[in-house]
Amino acid sequence: MTYAWKKGMTIDDQWNSWQEHNPIDKIEAPDTETLKEAVIKDLSFVSVMDVKEYTLYQKWCEVKDRYPTIETNSFFDDKPAMAKPDQAVVIQEVKNNFWLPEDPEEYLELQPELVWTDGANVQSHTNAKGSEIWNALRTFLSTMKNNSNIGRNLNFLIRDKKTKKYLGVTCMSSDFLDLTPRDNYIGWERVAKTQRMINHTCIGSTIVPIQPLGYNLVGGKLLALLCLSDTVEKTWEYQYKDKLVGVTTTSLYGKTKQIPLSQYDRLKYWKKMGWTAGSVSYEPLLPTRKMIQAWLMKNHTYKYFEWYVAKKDTGQPHKRDHRNRSHTFTYNQLGIDKKLIKSEHARGIYFGELYNNTNQFLREEIKEDQLERRFDNSVEALTDIWKNKYAKKRLASLKKQDRLSKETHFYDDIIYMNWEETKQKYLPQVGR
Repeated sequence: MTYAWKKGMTIDDQWNSWQEHNPIDKIEAPDTETLKEAVIKDLSFVSVMDVKEYTLYQKWCEVKDRYPTIETNSFFDDKPAMAKPDQAVVIQEVKNNFWLPEDPEEYLELQPELVWTDGANVQSHTNAKGSEIWNALRTFLSTMKNNSNIGRNLNFLIRDKKTKKYLGVTCMSSDFLDLTPRDNYIGWERVAKTQRMINHTCIGSTIVPIQPLGYNLVGGKLLALLCLSDTVEKTWEYQYKDKLVGVTTTSLYGKTKQIPLSQYDRLKYWKKMGWTAGSVSYEPLLPTRKMIQAWLMKNHTYKYFEWYVAKKDTGQPHKRDHRNRSHTFTYNQLGIDKKLIKSEHARGIYFGELYNNTNQFLREEIKEDQLERRFDNSVEALTDIWKNKYAKKRLASLKKQDRLSKETHFYDDIIYMNWEETKQKYLPQVGR
């Protein structure tokens, strides 16, 4: 059920064309009561979890959806087989190419590079695409769900230039429209921000190092610094034709006894802005999310069209954040108890200014040619800061305490585990 979108089509033209290809009487959808029961069942299960357990549960659901398995009849198989054998090949290649030094001091020889998955021929021992390698790394390196962001996205593989071994992954995405502490710091007027200037900032939506690089050598700080690099800046301008002057990111968790500090705290060139408003929206399972889409298509057709179909002239979605928009609307229509929908959970907000007068530019007080470079943001300079200011101290401290780790923390075995097994094994590791 689609239609032939063409560049230059107005929203009204798209709506009329889409209606012709998707007559409402042909749309199959669940009745309202059936959908409500499914939503309540899913949200009731997850709303009693704390943020760490819910994070892991989302990861388990994601892995089951993305990497399905099938039962085999072979006597020699002690676990199900992957339904898509090519996925197993990519996973194995990724695992074979971690940067795992015999001596942690080898970090001094590292020469990190950022490889844009859509703009480079990623060297591979298989026919795997850069995007496939990135997704495998992102999915199994972190217990945080690998969300596909709507809008702009630049995915980077971070690897050692000499050995081509992987160090981690980052993604630079369309920035959050509303983060009050950041917006107050910039002095952003809403109309200028939303209509023109938001595209001159981005958000580090994924900043995930491999392990034990992350633990032994604070590899997350390396990747966070590289989010401010000239490679990111130039790639953003090349791909989207907008000058990049600032980068936002948020911590995974608020300040707790278990997680007192974020990797961004006291990190050079990153400034703490404050905290998010403090809520995490619970999500129903994939089958229920598909039911919501079908129900919206049948019962609130134009809203469905706006959120899931309509495009700007650039080919990007007409509305940002379609999933949250559609879910919030549906829950209101169904009368879902607010206690089942959100959990209080503030995240730290951090902002990196690439120019001394970034804020003035974002307030439209100066032009692009008046920007003053704040620091040397070459990959080499940022890597040197990481080596000398952070990795060196961390390694010395762990050696003194005899606490060096050799664990890789690659969570691909979740493919074959049920939820209870996953929770028992990995709940203590959430956030690592």
